[in-house]
Amino acid sequence: MRIDAYNQVSQLYKTQKATKASKAYATTGSYAGGLDQVQISQTGQDYQIAKQAVAGASDIREDKVAQMKERIASGNYNVDTEDFARKLLEKYNAII
Repeated sequence: MRIDAYNQVSQLYKTQKATKASKAYATTGSYAGGLDQVQISQTGQDYQIAKQAVAGASDIREDKVAQMKERIASGNYNVDTEDFARKLLEKYNAII
């Protein structure tokens, strides 16, 4: 069997299907004579609203950053070394 002959036949069928669909669209103004519709569920709509809200929100909490900058500048920012070490070890152990 020759592969190139199969490809030619395959291409012929593809073009015929496309012309049939084009003719149907030209006569009726739509495919299959009906209108296609998409309906999004309430859950989907809520998800889209939440996604837009998150995308619009800043990743940085400016109020917290301003407080920390103020405390550092005034010299009132103190780190409890034991608390820092404990939290660091907790994070390290969670990774392992």
